[in-house]
Amino acid sequence: MNSISVFSARDVRQRSGELLRGAEQGHVAVITKHGRPAILAVPFDERLLEVGFHRAMALRLFEQRQVTLVQAAKIAAATTEEFIVLLGEAGISAVDYPPEELDDEVVVSS
Repeated sequence: MNSISVFSARDVRQRSGELLRGAEQGHVAVITKHGRPAILAVPFDERLLEVGFHRAMALRLFEQRQVTLVQAAKIAAATTEEFIVLLGEAGISAVDYPPEELDDEVVVSS
């Protein structure tokens, strides 16, 4: 699971290369001033242009396992069902079970 990076305003001056490399790799970062969040640095990509900020952020956070399906739907300002459709359109699986666990979860009706 990727975590959200945190940089202070001073860090940005000293570690801007690290911040940019992280963005190129798809990582979100929070930049703080005096210990309080001031800026959210979000990678600029095709998904952001296609679906907008809230939905792109929700997809990214869900994909990185930072939020649950329900939380991601709220971030995207969508119902859970609408968000599941959005996940499918983005090629992201809504369920992440190892095959052996999925077999245990599936109940065969007779």
